[in-house]
Amino acid sequence: MFYDQSSFDIRCEWGLCGVRLVGKSTHVVIIVDALSFSTCVEIAVSRGATIFPYRWKGEGAKEYADQLGAELAVSRGQLGRFSLSPSSMLEALEGTKIVLPSPNGSELTTEAELLGCAIIAGCFRNCQAVAKHAMAQGKSIAVIPCGERWPDGTLRPAVEDLAAAGAIIANLSGTVSPEASVATAAWALAKDDVPRFLKSCASGREHIDRGYEKDVEMASQVNVSDTVPMLCERAYVRVGVDQ
Repeated sequence: MFYDQSSFDIRCEWGLCGVRLVGKSTHVVIIVDALSFSTCVEIAVSRGATIFPYRWKGEGAKEYADQLGAELAVSRGQLGRFSLSPSSMLEALEGTKIVLPSPNGSELTTEAELLGCAIIAGCFRNCQAVAKHAMAQGKSIAVIPCGERWPDGTLRPAVEDLAAAGAIIANLSGTVSPEASVATAAWALAKDDVPRFLKSCASGREHIDRGYEKDVEMASQVNVSDTVPMLCERAYVRVGVDQ
């Protein structure tokens, strides 16, 4: 009762516990993983693809993809057409089906699916469209920054996810929890130069060092898309902002 932020319309909390505690009594859960799950989903879905989230290193991912007639996204650097690299999703075409495992966005999506609410993937690229569509689904909205993982597997709060969550929250109407207000403060810090912000933060520097600067650049584009990826029958599909 202390942690669910239920006295506010607009809520924000980190990771799996955030989904369970803050998302359980809301109309909408927005999953935010700027580097890179939500950005991958937005790019693929905007091109007409369907994304099936799958728990990271879960058993049977290949079999699941085969059952769906889908392609299985591989880890970055492995041989395969699609991965958690947003630039790889530029290869997606209308009708492409992709099973996308990830340690953050997919894990949280599959957890949120148990709640029975609307689930949307949001990032910098579609923050305004996502906010508009979320408000059409209901008054209470939980925005969940996924964060990253420390080497021991525990949650590492990631400022890029907090700022992207804040970019969405800034476009929402209703009473705002203090936790959600902190996200909008992060957005206020980042919004004047999002590319610099992403390239300077720990996750951005890691991506650039590993050769994925283009992915960081794509993730840093703000409001370039009106695509709203919404979970429907275990898959993210494109919906219109007025639906």
